[in-house]
Amino acid sequence: MLVKDVMRSPVLTVEPGMTLEEAYRFLLEKGIRHLPVVAEGKLVGILTDRDLRLAMSHLNPGGPLPGSTPVAAAMTRKVVTAHPLDPVEEAARVMREGKIGCLPVLEDGRLVGMVTGIDLLDALLRLTGVTEPSGRLEVRLPDRVGELARLTGFLAGRGVNIHSLLSYPEDGGFVRAVVRVNTLETHLLAEGLRQEGFEVIWPPRKPW
Repeated sequence: MLVKDVMRSPVLTVEPGMTLEEAYRFLLEKGIRHLPVVAEGKLVGILTDRDLRLAMSHLNPGGPLPGSTPVAAAMTRKVVTAHPLDPVEEAARVMREGKIGCLPVLEDGRLVGMVTGIDLLDALLRLTGVTEPSGRLEVRLPDRVGELARLTGFLAGRGVNIHSLLSYPEDGGFVRAVVRVNTLETHLLAEGLRQEGFEVIWPPRKPW
């Protein structure tokens, strides 16, 4: 899945000369938290609800939002951006490491979209297949060639279709595989997997 598959477009923007009061009212009206700042078609900054709160405390401590202060005085000028063809996991890594809540998406210097933390959570739901009726299996596999194929081969042999499959490494030379399948009878599948020597984490054994 790529950034272009989850980004929001078109993007609501403001100009650097807009006042903070106007920007604040715009954020409230649209129900958003991030506003890219664009001048002459180019991204020059980003303004967030946090920037507005800081502006209130620094520019007018204890008082109302300084209405005449321009957006340019409070916006963040060094903006971290993404490209539409970036993988969503790379966008998530950049946001996590930078502790930022959004990524404006640029293509050939033009602002074409916006990705937020909520968009990445939606992407995770789609990647895991949880939005479709399905069952869930979680299996710990030895980290060696053929183990994942053995797991998918078992499921294929049972006539089970895989909606999604995610895996990640664990300490000790193992890989955790999380599989969404087109059946809710996962306890029966889990018992079959155990009989074939697989270590099934989920679902747990039933207390028969």
